[in-house]
Amino acid sequence: MSTIYNEADPYAGSRETTEGRVYTVTGGDWDLTFADPHGEERLVVNMGPQHPSTHGVLRLILDLEGETVTKARVTIGYLHTGIEKNTEYRNWTQGTTFVTRMDYLAPLYNEAAYCMAVEKLLGIEIPQRAATIRVLVMEINRIASHLVGLATGGMELGALTAMTNGFREREMCLDLLEEITGLRMNHAYIRPGGLAQDLPEGAVEHIREFLAVMPKRVADYHRMLTGQPIWQRRLKDVGYLDVTGCLALGVTGPVLRSAGLPWDLRKTEPYLGYETYDFEVPTADTADAWGRYLVRMAEINESLKLIAQALDRLEPGPVMVEDRKIAWPAQLSLGADGMGNSLDHVRHIMGQSMEALIHHFKLVTEGFRVPAGQVYVPIESPRGELGYHVVSDGSTRPWRVHVRDPSFVNLQATAAMSEGGMIADVIAAIASIDPVMGGVDR
Repeated sequence: MSTIYNEADPYAGSRETTEGRVYTVTGGDWDLTFADPHGEERLVVNMGPQHPSTHGVLRLILDLEGETVTKARVTIGYLHTGIEKNTEYRNWTQGTTFVTRMDYLAPLYNEAAYCMAVEKLLGIEIPQRAATIRVLVMEINRIASHLVGLATGGMELGALTAMTNGFREREMCLDLLEEITGLRMNHAYIRPGGLAQDLPEGAVEHIREFLAVMPKRVADYHRMLTGQPIWQRRLKDVGYLDVTGCLALGVTGPVLRSAGLPWDLRKTEPYLGYETYDFEVPTADTADAWGRYLVRMAEINESLKLIAQALDRLEPGPVMVEDRKIAWPAQLSLGADGMGNSLDHVRHIMGQSMEALIHHFKLVTEGFRVPAGQVYVPIESPRGELGYHVVSDGSTRPWRVHVRDPSFVNLQATAAMSEGGMIADVIAAIASIDPVMGGVDR
């Protein structure tokens, strides 16, 4: 076996073996960072990559003078999944199953933005009932996402009851989403042309029960945290970033709104009929972690209002476009074992004409064709502007899917929020950004 090393790349030396070239990736960046050519006294802390206190597999390299952070660097890529590239090897409908796993705390937003981009390329309008149900499930998902942000942020700052209560209420949201979509997370429920299935029997009543309970639970959070002096001192004047800084870095979502700018795509560039709903865009003027907490809590109440309005305007109708050249089979009934289609459904398909059977087979295996072109569709996810740039070459699968994930963009603010502050406040600043590394490392 040959052991000839190639030292041209300090991060990935290689050697030739009988099985081909083998690369060895090293931690050279740490050695370079730790080098101290000026002889000044400083401490370099390698925080991460680990999960519990950084909202995912995130690495922070902090230069310290005492307990003051003089320099903060963010290292990402530890959770890379190649989802964007994978979509190029599946048909347009199968892409939904990939993108829902990016920001895994807001999966329905990835599905919605991706499908809206495909629908824009197709030039189709989805049925009104499908649009209303999309709003319904997305706002339930927004509440669940904000509750995780509150729960994990509370845990990181020592407020363990905030963590247990936050996950308790999140379970209520996930129970509803499981009842509607069949899964707690990564639903693949929103599909090009509409939805996988209609609301099941009893779902509307259960959502109304949720609406009756949640306002009191939100009030409990305010009693437990908002008026708590320790919670206030832990968040106020921490992670400061004003409007100018947000705009310079492309930061959106609650971080931008906490600096006083009421920028919410549901209002400024409405979609799915959001312009017909009555809701407010909460803002704060503190531009710190405290303001971001208040904005997210207020957004939970606004989402409850949107859910109630969506329920009131639900009208009978289809949840998938009528065009059979596009409409992926919806309302599939499961078999007795919970796997696959029921025999009755299979008999229905097989009992149609031979042409219909062939079309069904080709639609499911090959997929439909999307006209050549490119679009960019942004929506307001719980973390800010989530945009999908989708390119079609006219085939049955995407030529390119590129995502503007808000967690990825917002993480740029880490250094601006942390440098000059205490090392203990770095975690509070990261928690106030509420990044999800699945979206960052897609």
